[in-house]
Amino acid sequence: MSTSKRIALFPGSFDPFTRGHEDIVLRGLQLFDEIIVAIGYNSQKSTRYFDINTMSDYIRQTFASYPNISVVTFSELTAEFARRNGARFLLRGLRNTTDFEYENSISQINKKLFEELESVFLITTPQLAWISSSIIREVHRYGGDVSEFLPYRLK
Repeated sequence: MSTSKRIALFPGSFDPFTRGHEDIVLRGLQLFDEIIVAIGYNSQKSTRYFDINTMSDYIRQTFASYPNISVVTFSELTAEFARRNGARFLLRGLRNTTDFEYENSISQINKKLFEELESVFLITTPQLAWISSSIIREVHRYGGDVSEFLPYRLK
């Protein structure tokens, strides 16, 4: 049996990074030695609501006491980024069947691009399952308080 590090990539646009995302990362630490939170530039989204560098800082603050969690940004195929960073696992959260359908398709193409890459899906904690970045953006856009949905305080 190999004793190599089990590195997982947790990719997403994280616009913003929510308590649901935080929960998946922390639960993922039970399975992996190291987790790379990778904020991608999503080609399907023309603009970001929250600045990517600011979001990187917020996520770093969230996991400041976890030396085995790193935060990076990337702009390339997820499978290639995983390969270059020694990650053999993709960590993903599933809130519902819609998420499953989407993630299943992405998992298949990533496996085709990098055969050693395994997708690992964690079911979202029930009390966090309704939280989505798009809902949080909408509440924030209209001046609502989103603090209970985020693991950091927006400035």
